[in-house]
Amino acid sequence: MAVDKITDGVVVSLAYVLTVDGEEVGRADANEPLEYLHGAENIVPGLEAALEGKTVGDKLNITLPPEEAYGDYDDDEIDEFDLEDIPGGANLEEGMIVEVEDDDGFVYVGTVMEITEDSIMVDFNPPLAGKTLTFDVEVLSLRPAEQEELDHGHPHSLDEFYDDEDHDHE
Repeated sequence: MAVDKITDGVVVSLAYVLTVDGEEVGRADANEPLEYLHGAENIVPGLEAALEGKTVGDKLNITLPPEEAYGDYDDDEIDEFDLEDIPGGANLEEGMIVEVEDDDGFVYVGTVMEITEDSIMVDFNPPLAGKTLTFDVEVLSLRPAEQEELDHGHPHSLDEFYDDEDHDHE
């Protein structure tokens, strides 16, 4: 079954350039496109909304305010930890990405902001929170999602990102 426009349940391949304040911060080209499952919140909400109904070959330039992208920057998302509570804390440097597990086993990813003699400040905001994003996007291809992709909520190409290992690629 062929798909001719972007709607929920369609796997979309995109080439894009993402800029923030005129500086390129992300890119995918036709050789290594970004694939996502439309309607499954694999990409920022404003971009997903703008792509609804588009077809192969469509190009768009869209600027998204923070509330349509990664949200506003939240000062409450900064936490201080005892250095000894962070695995490998002595080897960390500012700007590094760390994973912190809470008492319930949930893992949070943050960026090291500051390190003192006995504590570490970690920012759990997404790196692009509070930023206005500009996407130059081209729709490269569309295909119906496989049932397994619909069940998992993302295309197979994103399995590693979603830590999915419970299927076969045949």
